[in-house]
Amino acid sequence: MKNGMLSIVESPHPVSRRKVLALVAGLGLAGAAQAAAPSDSTLLVVGDSLSAGYGLETGTGWVDLLRQRLEADKLHWTVINASISGDTTAGGLARLPALLARDKPRVVIIELGGNDALRGLSLEQTQKNLSSMVMLCKKAGARVLLVGMQIPPNYGPAYTQRFAAVFPAVAKSQHVALVPFLLAGVVGHPDWFQADNIHPTAQAQPTLLDTVWPHLAPLLALPAARKAP
Repeated sequence: MKNGMLSIVESPHPVSRRKVLALVAGLGLAGAAQAAAPSDSTLLVVGDSLSAGYGLETGTGWVDLLRQRLEADKLHWTVINASISGDTTAGGLARLPALLARDKPRVVIIELGGNDALRGLSLEQTQKNLSSMVMLCKKAGARVLLVGMQIPPNYGPAYTQRFAAVFPAVAKSQHVALVPFLLAGVVGHPDWFQADNIHPTAQAQPTLLDTVWPHLAPLLALPAARKAP
């Protein structure tokens, strides 16, 4: 060794020289393998306040818990939460092209539509917007999980039923996976809602994740069933 550098030529023993060559070759192969290793795949969440963690401490929303679950299981997915409180399907559709171009996700979760209903917007337009979002994602090469929502019956049975039917209709026509109702495991627990009776508390967030997980896992090429830690 001269000046801290390995000299193969000056090795006095052939056996030692062969060992050094093998070591260098091994290091070279390891370096090549490391360079060829794929980077983390990206999972993009485009939602409203239910996914943005409205009223919750940082890191306690269901999307944050999803990120933590993937990290704990040593699964190489980068979760990007592009959810905005108050967003509608029109807002999500307007934002989506730039998000797809920037993040190049392999999987996209679309959780929008609740604010459309709360504002009494056209359900036909809501369905059209969701369909357009799904088509943009698929065109960009991403798999899609559509998250369904329902609204309280005080909006009238006709509007309530028509709104609930939007999500399965989009999922069926676009051939994408569907979470039938994000709050399915939460609505039976009134104490799991914040004072506005709209947004779930931190206590409800693990249940939201468990509602999403069985439909998301196959898109990540993972088993749908998962034992609680």
